[in-house]
Amino acid sequence: MTTHSAAAEAQQGPFLSSVMRIEPQWIDYNGHLNMAYYNVMFDRAIDELWLVLGIGPDYKKARGNSTFTAECHVRYLREIHLGDPVQVAVYLLGADEKRLHLFEELRHATEGWLSATSETMTLHIDMELRKTAPFPSDVRATIDAVARAHAQLPRPEGIGRSVSMPKR
Repeated sequence: MTTHSAAAEAQQGPFLSSVMRIEPQWIDYNGHLNMAYYNVMFDRAIDELWLVLGIGPDYKKARGNSTFTAECHVRYLREIHLGDPVQVAVYLLGADEKRLHLFEELRHATEGWLSATSETMTLHIDMELRKTAPFPSDVRATIDAVARAHAQLPRPEGIGRSVSMPKR
């Protein structure tokens, strides 16, 4: 699939990652997926989306730019166990000249239930200067097209949540 056709497909709904399986070394002493590996799967899904948007490893090599995660909030909602197939849906909630706001849902790939969510803010980086920089116009056009399409989708529950104690 070309980047252009993949980007068009990403505009039809949230971006869906490939199906991943929980690996034995990821299971902790509680018998479920260790919290660190949720981030591994979210990160792998975002890397797949970056290929669609044209900002993956080849982009870094060719243009000297990349992305860094500036902030991340993960919610752990239901346990995942060894061998479970999972898939991540990624919503591009917003974008500007230097930032991408993403929301990811990790679901059991065959049963469909929600295991975890992650909301991230990603920065576009000039790797030579190691500072934020605007996206090139061609890349920005692809990002904006996907963001406009995703803005039309129903918003997943959990966007904008923060960590706090319940009010009494």
